[in-house]
Amino acid sequence: MTLESIVHVCLAGLSTGMFIWLVASGLTLIFGVLGVLNFAHGSFYMLGAYCCFTALSALGGNFWVGLLIGPLLVCAAGFIIERFFLRYVYHLALAYQLLLTFAFVLLFDDLVKIIWGGGSLGSPSVPGLSGSVDILGRYFPTYNLFIIVVGPLVALGLWALIERTWYGRIIRAASSEREMAAAIGVPVPALFTSVFVFGTWLGAMGGALAVPYVGLLTPGMGESIIINAFVVAVIGGLGSLKGAFLGALIIGLLSSFGTRFLPAFDMFLTFILMAAVLLLRPQGFFGKAT
Repeated sequence: MTLESIVHVCLAGLSTGMFIWLVASGLTLIFGVLGVLNFAHGSFYMLGAYCCFTALSALGGNFWVGLLIGPLLVCAAGFIIERFFLRYVYHLALAYQLLLTFAFVLLFDDLVKIIWGGGSLGSPSVPGLSGSVDILGRYFPTYNLFIIVVGPLVALGLWALIERTWYGRIIRAASSEREMAAAIGVPVPALFTSVFVFGTWLGAMGGALAVPYVGLLTPGMGESIIINAFVVAVIGGLGSLKGAFLGALIIGLLSSFGTRFLPAFDMFLTFILMAAVLLLRPQGFFGKAT
């Protein structure tokens, strides 16, 4: 295998990992603060893609405006789910939360079929990012390079938000001691709603950014990404954003090299890694031991 091939496989892995990270970041944030494993997060990714596509079509192909509007529309669904459903199961076992959010997966899959049909929709190209760049004599998609840059910027923005802002301090306080935070006047229910909606936006933004990347939009497209997002969240440590970022990088590179050398064992390698991490460090890379 030549150096050029290794570089291109690594770049492909980085772009895949950053797409997973964009979805896993919202999933991890919601679990870290609310303690909810939201199985419907993949549906937010799917809805973000479809809403962005619809906004893009209605606005004459302006991808950047569609990227702004699409995820915001999905935030309304996140608000309704948290405010009228999840809020009443926070005190219940994790299994009940998973069952409730899985019900929304089925609901949203059917909703997409009703609104957009059961067939696939072709993804548009992005002006200015639709070409390829010559890297070591081989062409690599410009849009994939764009995603490789966006992923770390999102990670940096989340770190700054959580660690360097008043809102982030309130989030950390409420996630660790919600009763104490409520006692000193923090509106915990409203805070949890805002965190869930923000996590929804992150998942939907991942879907919107995937519109030019996936080739075709299909009902149920969120299921595959949520599996990878869960794997990333588990091996990184549930609730750890830096763990999710590292896990997404590892899974992206492993998937890329697996596709290149062992295509029949692509997903198998991912789950072998997760099993190894759970055996050696059950709390994940940056999770807290219990």
